[in-house]
Amino acid sequence: MLKSTFNPLFCELFPKSKFPKLTPHVITNAFTSCTPHVRQNVSTKHTIDLAPTSAYIHLPFCRKRCHYCDFPIVALGSASTEIDDDPRVINYIQLLCREINAMKVNINDKMPLETVFFGGGTPSLVPAQLVLLVLEALSGKFGVSEDAEISMEMDPGTFDARKMEEMMKLGVNRVSLGVQAFQEKLLRACGRAHGVEEVNESIGIVKSCGVENWSIDLISSLPHQTTDMWEETLRLAIDAQPTHVSVYDLQIEQGTKFGTQYTPGEFPLPSETQSAEFYKMASRMLSDANYNHYEISSYSKSGYECKHNSTYWKNKPFYGFGLGSASFVGGLRFSRPKKVNEYMKFVQDLENGLLNCSGNDQIGIKDTAMDVVMLSLRTSLGLDLKSFEESFGSSIVSSLLETYKPYVESGHVVCLDEKRRAIGEGDLNTCLLQDENNQERKVAYIRLTDPEGFLLSNELISLAFEVMDSYDFCSPLQEAA
Repeated sequence: MLKSTFNPLFCELFPKSKFPKLTPHVITNAFTSCTPHVRQNVSTKHTIDLAPTSAYIHLPFCRKRCHYCDFPIVALGSASTEIDDDPRVINYIQLLCREINAMKVNINDKMPLETVFFGGGTPSLVPAQLVLLVLEALSGKFGVSEDAEISMEMDPGTFDARKMEEMMKLGVNRVSLGVQAFQEKLLRACGRAHGVEEVNESIGIVKSCGVENWSIDLISSLPHQTTDMWEETLRLAIDAQPTHVSVYDLQIEQGTKFGTQYTPGEFPLPSETQSAEFYKMASRMLSDANYNHYEISSYSKSGYECKHNSTYWKNKPFYGFGLGSASFVGGLRFSRPKKVNEYMKFVQDLENGLLNCSGNDQIGIKDTAMDVVMLSLRTSLGLDLKSFEESFGSSIVSSLLETYKPYVESGHVVCLDEKRRAIGEGDLNTCLLQDENNQERKVAYIRLTDPEGFLLSNELISLAFEVMDSYDFCSPLQEAA
């Protein structure tokens, strides 16, 4: 089920995104002191040598904290819409730019950024002139491609047409609109600072300003949410004609208001069966409306997949800047402090050369294999077995295929050939083994089915982790020897 027990790998990367909780990693725990929390498993067997071309920027300011939110934010007050002169915002932006400038980068490896993602918080609260300072810092440090995807999370009621146009002039060309629901009752129950009227106004602004690439973010399994409510929300989202829709299943986090009020699976929260029906309904309705379900929580019109988020799904390196953000540079996954005072100390230490947020381009082969499997199976493309075998050996591929064989038969996993054609159940016994001439397997890819396989993703990925956790990894060359 989508509600499961593992902490998500990228829970700190997507401030509005509540992903299915998958992964054994230790990299996303919150800072409890100013000591950086990292995971760096050094191995000569596998090298991460790509220069990042993506950057996540955390702008933590909100009018108020939503009842489900456990992300690092700074609440400015419900009446805050214009914060040009707020010293908290100005000081933070200055600190953020200092962090960007203090980042150690090998000039020979530096590449222009192809994606920038402003998350929060509510980035649309920040004045355009301050956003400009951040973009200038990024451009000066790394360079930004002329055709870069520059995304910004924007909440209804926090921007007007003038501000939208100002952001577009800065280069913002993708908007992620935090709608969450189309019912006044549900928005109030979640502690959202906006209502349905502001939702409709914001959709009108985005469309009238000519933003071509924009997403609507929705949350399912809210308290008191009914099937009719969810169907209405999906229908209204489709009617708005965004190029992208993100659907997140509510997670009840400790330390939040919802965490003290509710128990997952108990009324007024939907049961796991009801949550599964919400997910199936989203998959069906959005697919019928010609949205491609390209990742567990993400749907898009053809050509409008989020390029920035695809960096994560492809396990590529990326920069992260700002309060609580995570980065993956040189094989090092690094999380910044979640508290402002500790973040200030972190930036000072970075400037003084006491910290390094990038690794030595090496990472443990087992950790990398786990990352690749988990992230690949979150997508509709699935796991490329040929590439995986080249990196990690044929034995582990055989073990994974054997483990998933019952789930192929049950319809939760599908095997594909090199042309991405599904391999029939009747060919299963041969497709999971080498042929009589000991040639390549017929299976070139495996992926989870939509929606049944995605709904079982936690269990299926956990099975893969169990296989890999007990596996003695060696390079393909060592295996052949």
